[in-house]
Amino acid sequence: MSDYNAPFEIHVHGQVQLRPGVDFDQLQDALKPLWKYAGARSLADGAESAYEDEPGIQFDPKDRVLQICWTVRGDEDFRQSLDDMCMGLNELAEQGAAIEVTFYDTEFDEEEETDDDAEARDDFLMLFVGPTPAAIMQVQRDILVQDVVNLMERHFDGAELGGVVSEIDKLFSERFDALVNSLEIGKPPRGPGGSGGSGHGGGRRPRHLH
Repeated sequence: MSDYNAPFEIHVHGQVQLRPGVDFDQLQDALKPLWKYAGARSLADGAESAYEDEPGIQFDPKDRVLQICWTVRGDEDFRQSLDDMCMGLNELAEQGAAIEVTFYDTEFDEEEETDDDAEARDDFLMLFVGPTPAAIMQVQRDILVQDVVNLMERHFDGAELGGVVSEIDKLFSERFDALVNSLEIGKPPRGPGGSGGSGHGGGRRPRHLH
C-alpha cells in the first residue's frame, strides 16, 4: 500500500550476516514481505528506497552480508510484513542480528499543529533475527550491555561496571534456562521407549551467559 498519502514513512535499518550457501533467490524469498509491500515484483525491483540518498536493500554475496537502509511509505499493517520478514531471515542468518524500524508520522506537522495535546505517532521498534533462540538472545544481551555501560560511564569508570554486566548476564541466563525448560516439556521421555536426544533442544548457551 505504498503511496504518497500513506500515514507513515517507515525506515528499516540493519545488517545481517548470512550463512554459507545462501543465494539471491533464497534472500529474495525471505525479503518478499518487504518488496511486495512496496508494490514491487521482485527484490531487484523493490530494493530501491523511497529516498535516493539511502542505499536501500543490498546483498554482498562475497561477504554474505545483507545490508538494509530502506524506507517505504505505509501504514500499521506493515508490522505483519516485518514479522514475516524476520521468520524468513531466521532461516538464512548465520548469527544473531538487530534490525531497527522507525515509523515517522507523515500527517503530523509540528509547525502547523495548534492542538497542545496533539503528538506525532512516531514509533521505534528493535527486531531480532538469528538461527537459534540463543543467537538472538546473544545479540539482545550485547546491545543491552552496550546501552547500560554507555549510560553508566557518565558517572562511573568502566572498570567499576563488571558487577552490573554480571547481573545482566544472570538475567539472560535465567531467561535462556526458562526457554530450554519449556522446550524440554515437549520432548519424549528418556529411557526405554523414548527417543532421548531428539526434539527441539535450546542449543548452546549464549556466550557470556554463565
